[in-house]
Amino acid sequence: MATTISTETWVPNNETCKSSVDLQHYLHYSLVPSVVIIIVLSWLEKRPRGRLISERWPLLKRQCGIVIPLDFVGAFHNRWSLAFAFGALANKVMIMFSKRFLPVQVPQWARAVVILVCAVEVGLSSYPFFACLSTRFQITGATLGFLYTASWLAIIMLNIAQCPHGQVVGGYENIIFYWPSLLCLVFLLGRFMHILVKASRVCLQLDLTREEMPFPEVHQVNHVQQLIGKPPRQLQKSWIQRKVYEWDPYFRFPSRMICMAVLALICLYMFVVFEFYFMKSLIQTLYTLEENFEMLVAARNTSEVLVSAVQYFKEFIDFTEDVWFASTFTACLTSVSYVFHILACYRKHMKRLWAGEKQFLPLSTCKLSHSVAAVARYSGWQIAYLVWGYLIIHIVQWVFGMALVYILILPIKHGQGKEVAKSLGTGILTVAIVIGLLVLQIVTATRFFLQPKILANDKEKPLALDNRKAFHNFNYFFFFYNVLLGLSTCLVRLFCSVLVGTWLIARIDRTIMPKGYEAADMGFRTWIGMLLMDHYHTNPTLVCFCYILVAQNRVQHQQETTSYRSFRNESVFRVSKKARTRWLLWYTLLNNPSLSAFRKPK
Repeated sequence: MATTISTETWVPNNETCKSSVDLQHYLHYSLVPSVVIIIVLSWLEKRPRGRLISERWPLLKRQCGIVIPLDFVGAFHNRWSLAFAFGALANKVMIMFSKRFLPVQVPQWARAVVILVCAVEVGLSSYPFFACLSTRFQITGATLGFLYTASWLAIIMLNIAQCPHGQVVGGYENIIFYWPSLLCLVFLLGRFMHILVKASRVCLQLDLTREEMPFPEVHQVNHVQQLIGKPPRQLQKSWIQRKVYEWDPYFRFPSRMICMAVLALICLYMFVVFEFYFMKSLIQTLYTLEENFEMLVAARNTSEVLVSAVQYFKEFIDFTEDVWFASTFTACLTSVSYVFHILACYRKHMKRLWAGEKQFLPLSTCKLSHSVAAVARYSGWQIAYLVWGYLIIHIVQWVFGMALVYILILPIKHGQGKEVAKSLGTGILTVAIVIGLLVLQIVTATRFFLQPKILANDKEKPLALDNRKAFHNFNYFFFFYNVLLGLSTCLVRLFCSVLVGTWLIARIDRTIMPKGYEAADMGFRTWIGMLLMDHYHTNPTLVCFCYILVAQNRVQHQQETTSYRSFRNESVFRVSKKARTRWLLWYTLLNNPSLSAFRKPK
């Protein structure tokens, strides 16, 4: 039930290469050490007091706690390590898009269940990467994680060394597809070694300090201090800060967003490589078909119609190849820019929510109880949307490119430049006249049928009619023209909506539905739920406020439990409740004099 990874690959001498290592079988076998590592880390983890399991099995002594592989809500540490851990299993994620993911032929109704079982198996085999990075027992976690990562790295490198080629891409297929995962595995090896050395130095008392996760985070404290402090002096911003991206030192992306970005880029790279070689093979097949047609036409001395048809078919193949590979670059650039733009939108939306602004989100489309599931769905859905969005954008760009070729470039190539220029000029003139008549209606209605400005410095005239009789005649005669104009503008509206919806299909942070129908966009609902979940759990002001309450409660508890609390050198002043209320009332009215008018009279 694992991810199917083919081990029979292509070699230059047309022989089938069989590796001594079957990655599919090794994925099955890796479940055994994975479960052992989970059991070891679970045994070291302590369970909270007062659990029912502690009363039934007191011999466990609060052992066998739940292991957390990754905090999807409020984790800001080990972000890049966890991101590279996701990158190490990018090849497994990409194969989920293919039919080879299903190990056996199953009925259509059972596919969802089988895919769920296979996905759980892939997740279980990758569980030690995340659990060993997140555990508090760093020596044990780093040792087990290093050994488990080294085994996967050795197996994949052995498979690539024995069979570097493949059947889909051809030469060096496994190297092309697996090098991002190998790079991530090498990074994880170095990270586990760094954690092991650092934890060992602490245990040997060579280092006095041990890295602990602060609560609240440093950037959250700095954000709150910035809010209550004096506003910083505005500096001159560079072009990059004004147009591209402005760095915020008081904001950090959570681990979930960094992992999503890294995994999305790697999956997008693998998909583009596969698409590139698939299209190259398809073009080669079309060229072979065209050569066979030419040989058939030359052998039978057929009419000029078939000869011209073969020539047009050859031109179609040539232009298809050029336009497809040119649009590959633009589609890749668009998809990669979407990844970084989504991160920028996440920061912008979170900061607006922290400031108390919620009007920009249609909150009625998402229930608060559904936000918990939205956090679990977001990363996987965003990667799938980006991959499918790249393919759709690429196809649309290819269609527009081919249309441009057949409308403009190909007629010029065949010596029909004058006809093309004449048709283009006629079309531009028609559009210009239509736009001119629209502008004429607006200018005429504004200039002659509105009353003058009330004040000289007003930007617009008041919405008060003037020359009413002429205005009614103006509406009557333009009514018949606007009926015909509405037919073309309706098609333009439909074309623009399809184009914009296709262009934004890869982005979850924007809805492709019109206002009022956002609930039909499941991706946008997931985005809203994820934002609300992060807002309620990682709001710096709320986190710092809770920390102050916890700290004060802890200090008060320590003061009450000490046996020498009666000998403290503190002066306790008792203030009546009435005096305190009057003092607060006076202080409030002093700072807000306008509130005195709303006080209830005696």
